[in-house]
Amino acid sequence: MLISRRSVLRAGLAAPAILSLPRGSFAQQKALKISHQFPGGTMEQGDFRDRMCRKFAAELEKRTKGELTAQVYPGSSLMKTNAQFSAMRKGALDMSLYPLSYAGGEVAETNIGLMPGLVTSYEQGAAWKTSPVGKKLSDILADKGIMIITWIWQSGGVASKMPVITPADAKGIKIRGGSREMDMVFKAAGAATLNIPSNESYAAMQTGACDAVVTSSTSLISFHLEELAKNLTSGRGRFYWFMLEPLLMSKSIFDALPKNQQDAILAVGAEMEPFGTAGAKADDEEVEKVFSKAGATVKTLDDATLEEWRKLSRETAWKDFAARNASCAELLKLAESVA
Repeated sequence: MLISRRSVLRAGLAAPAILSLPRGSFAQQKALKISHQFPGGTMEQGDFRDRMCRKFAAELEKRTKGELTAQVYPGSSLMKTNAQFSAMRKGALDMSLYPLSYAGGEVAETNIGLMPGLVTSYEQGAAWKTSPVGKKLSDILADKGIMIITWIWQSGGVASKMPVITPADAKGIKIRGGSREMDMVFKAAGAATLNIPSNESYAAMQTGACDAVVTSSTSLISFHLEELAKNLTSGRGRFYWFMLEPLLMSKSIFDALPKNQQDAILAVGAEMEPFGTAGAKADDEEVEKVFSKAGATVKTLDDATLEEWRKLSRETAWKDFAARNASCAELLKLAESVA
């Protein structure tokens, strides 16, 4: 079929009009993907970590007038849990609410995010953000292609078939500790350990692969471990297990955004922190109710027992972490100075 000269000219005149559209019409609009391993819900109901991600997405869209949107993918539905950190580093994933210590095999310094006995209260954890240890950790992550957008700490607890309160109670049991360092402490106490993400804890306890699971209060609730455990050692008030579970972002993705969108991400991220902390504290109380209702025995730690765990942690996990490299040693020293 012959194309007339008039048609060619008409097409040529139209092309510049398309090319000259304002760049912002397309370039400034972006949809972020936020992945996490926890059960999905709504902004009003469900796991507070999923709710926080959804609130973040809604506020970000509002703040940028729709230029920047975000879709939340719960339950590791977008990609497997352990793959998320590496994907963010490569720019293959935009954001994730991610237990920082899960990245310990890839970046040794991230193990400090679940260093047993180091952080024992929410107030102490919150102080990291504006302390030298927080700056050092942020700089290390930025160098690896990761940014901390929202700082969230969570206390944990032990769901177990038999009471696990003191280090002596751990002898001879199979336990999921949640980090390399936590596993070191339990091994020193005489336990065998299991290295799995928290969303695999139910199956592990159900099949007998482990007798006890240590994870955040929220995960103890969300993964329904009260159905299998006869005992709960609650982290309410004080505990040796505090996890840094921040909302992270790929630095390469962040750096490619216009400044107004970068500013919105940082502002909204900071605004989510009170919600996250309140959610974590509320679940420390709620988990006790859930386990008690299911017939489990609920206990908390006293100061003397907490100090037993801290002493064992200093002699094992802290010592090992500091010896890994100079950066780890500096991080630990800075963290110890935060009361």
